[in-house]
Amino acid sequence: MTSHKRKTGRRRALIGGLSALGVTGAAVITSTLLAPAGAAPAVAAWPQAKGTKPVPASIEVSGTYDGKLQRFHGTGELGSGGQDESQKPVFVLKDGAVLKNVIIGSPAADGVHCLGSCTLQNVWWENVGEDAATFKGTSASSVYAVYGGGAKSASDKVFQFNGAGKLVVTKFQVADFGKLVRSCGNCKKQYKRTILINDVDITTPGKSIVGVNANYGDTASLRNIRIHGDTKKKIKPCTRFTGNDTGKEPKEIGTGPDGTTCRYSAGDLSYD
Repeated sequence: MTSHKRKTGRRRALIGGLSALGVTGAAVITSTLLAPAGAAPAVAAWPQAKGTKPVPASIEVSGTYDGKLQRFHGTGELGSGGQDESQKPVFVLKDGAVLKNVIIGSPAADGVHCLGSCTLQNVWWENVGEDAATFKGTSASSVYAVYGGGAKSASDKVFQFNGAGKLVVTKFQVADFGKLVRSCGNCKKQYKRTILINDVDITTPGKSIVGVNANYGDTASLRNIRIHGDTKKKIKPCTRFTGNDTGKEPKEIGTGPDGTTCRYSAGDLSYD
């Protein structure tokens, strides 16, 4: 039997870890980290779009852009919706920008590009194109925060982490996907990357929650991960690779917790 004191201590330790990664304020306090023991939150319902907006060229965002839950979809040069690596994004976020209350429909092109620190709040991808979002900042102090929202139908990656810094994914949901987060395995410029995935719902089919490059010092921490429909536990929670800067396919070297690169325990994952 687990005591109340032990649970409280774990919550405090986790909140401290979130704060260390740059996640502070109401987003942490109101999360299900503080939910009563045994009260697993229900998967949030997908929002209904409040209008549709075709996007023929990437929308550049400085400051805060509130989409007011309109559905944005590519058209013209953004109208492919395939896996072409040269596609442009629907949104380009400059350093420090916030994108919130947006539904990205199909075609989704290359989703969202963050050129530096950014916040994606309540952003939903109905049918992921190449990637849902790509994080490209070059500073080790960059922080990319994904809070709320969800993604469906990602044939490969949802979040592509090409740049430097920290990525924190909280209160997100994903279904029918390849990888939720991938630290770039073969970018020409490589960095040490820190990833925290917390309070997230994972629904099959899916292949991997996070992939990281052990040789570049990447770390991935998993907390409060709820996995639905994977009774045989085929989804890999955390996979380690040997990354490179030559463009070659990176080599997978292991999976599962190791206390160094993949930081989680069996108790951080639940299955139903």
